[in-house]
Amino acid sequence: MKFKYSVLIIAAFMFSATAFAAGKSAETLTAEAVSNDTAMSVPAIRELRAMGSVGLDALFARYAADIDRFVKTGNATAEWKRIAAALDTVAMQKDAYTAHLYWYTDLEAAKAAAKAKNKPILTLRLLGNLNEEFSCANSRLFRAILYSNAGVSKYLRDNYILHWKSVRPAPRITVDFGDGRKIERTVTGNSIHYIIDSDGQIIDALAGLYGPTAFLNYLQKSAGVVNTTAKMTPIEKQRAYLTFRKTNFDAIKKNRDAAVTTAGVTFTEPQNTTAALPVMERAMSKAIVVDEVSLLRVYDDFSRFEPQINLDSWNKLAKVYSPASGIDNASNAFIRRQNRNTGLSEKEFAGLFAKLENFVTLDTTRNDFLFHTTLYEWLNARRTMPLERFNSQVYDVLFKTPESDKWLGLYSTDVYTALDGNGMTK
Repeated sequence: MKFKYSVLIIAAFMFSATAFAAGKSAETLTAEAVSNDTAMSVPAIRELRAMGSVGLDALFARYAADIDRFVKTGNATAEWKRIAAALDTVAMQKDAYTAHLYWYTDLEAAKAAAKAKNKPILTLRLLGNLNEEFSCANSRLFRAILYSNAGVSKYLRDNYILHWKSVRPAPRITVDFGDGRKIERTVTGNSIHYIIDSDGQIIDALAGLYGPTAFLNYLQKSAGVVNTTAKMTPIEKQRAYLTFRKTNFDAIKKNRDAAVTTAGVTFTEPQNTTAALPVMERAMSKAIVVDEVSLLRVYDDFSRFEPQINLDSWNKLAKVYSPASGIDNASNAFIRRQNRNTGLSEKEFAGLFAKLENFVTLDTTRNDFLFHTTLYEWLNARRTMPLERFNSQVYDVLFKTPESDKWLGLYSTDVYTALDGNGMTK
């Protein structure tokens, strides 16, 4: 991470010249935020957080050299740990030093900021909390390969207001080897990014993990829609969003069909399919109701072929549809720092990166083929749908983790474990 020191000097001067509610300048607050004395650091961090992105920028300006040193060496001194903790708390994101992104956790405050700056909101729904190590696996990968990506993080800072909300805690499991060694992991969970406007209307929805290239592409398209609809009436905006999703849906379907042909993957119609009937019904409904909104509805039933697609076929499709993920050097360096003390050899790192690249391109492909088209279908089937209700539908139907299942599918009543209470603690 490189910084232009002339810019930092100007920024530091501006920050030091500004006084805030606590009567202390940002320069004073950034010094106190990393104090050993929690009676001093906690209120300073709280005040910097209340300042919004300005407070985070002040921390980055003051500790630019420390951040650069850690990026180069990975040496986590006691002082660095205090700096990192301050950054994470003000940003509300774990490993914030890699991304320099400020996240709201109050959606109404995010909407107010978006309205003031005429920007869209990227709101993340996840299991666990984004500012903690053990959030769900997808959100950890977002931190590693999306938010740390130089192009993605800069684009988000310049063009979006960021917000996250935890859907429920992320379940964790610990394997204790009995000799001091332990492996700790999260065991299930999924995340989704919504792109919404300042009124809370959903523009786009990206379920699961996307590679940086595809993720940035969708961010740019959605931001463009917000810019072009800024002065439209609510009805005009609504139609513009419908048209936008219809255009994206058509592009995914066209590219998906081309990938299937190019990859040489073939499907047979499932014997129990009822595809013909819905097509007929849709054609009849269009003949009766031909208003613009109805014509912008989309339908997709590609998921009926999913049981036929094995891993080899998915990999063939991914190589055509998403040949390169866009994981950059900043993300690769972050992953190396995370694994600095694991003893991995260069050969093992090469294998890790190759497998990660394959995983990301595969997920990007699957998410577009199966999830994204379904989300567009749901969104274009009605004029509006409240975000929270839509998100409940996503976790229930798409992610198969409904709110009604408090065990997230990890407990089955018909499995005997030979443990007292079946191994459960309520």
